[in-house]
Amino acid sequence: MKTEVREAAIITVGVALAGVLLGVLWWWLAPHVPLVSDGEAVYLRDTEGEQAVGVDGTFTLLALGFGAVSALVVFLVRRRGGVPLVVALAVGGLLGSVLAWRLGVWLGPEQNVVAHAREVGNGVTFSAPLKLGAKGALLAWPFAALVVHLGLSALFGPRDPDPFEQRFAQDPYGAPPA
Repeated sequence: MKTEVREAAIITVGVALAGVLLGVLWWWLAPHVPLVSDGEAVYLRDTEGEQAVGVDGTFTLLALGFGAVSALVVFLVRRRGGVPLVVALAVGGLLGSVLAWRLGVWLGPEQNVVAHAREVGNGVTFSAPLKLGAKGALLAWPFAALVVHLGLSALFGPRDPDPFEQRFAQDPYGAPPA
């Protein structure tokens, strides 16, 4: 049990640290939401634009991919499951998602929209801060990791011996096999 808990701790830290890469990719790939100021208020440059939804969608799709890859790597390294391993994937994925979210926001455009609007001037388009509007996207990584690991374990994991195998190892008339 000590070995499983130690491995689970290592997996949790490793998966969580992969959140740095997710955060950088999210910051790099997410669409920019254009804003403009008229001197009194800040407005969306394109009121019908879908960039804000695209920011959430980019994070979600990247997190789903990171969940699938982390589950595949953990399965290939361990080749079996266990409660500590599954908990490590879930906790590490959640920590990685939170780390990626905060890192992407930190790397993204200026957070103080009013100050940034004054700095760039009236009528000049600038990017809105990187913001994750759908907080449920933080669960995409752990969910994908658990589903993929469950599927891999079911398809390719070691099998438990069948306790009823000897009972049915007879021909249909009850005679032992020849």
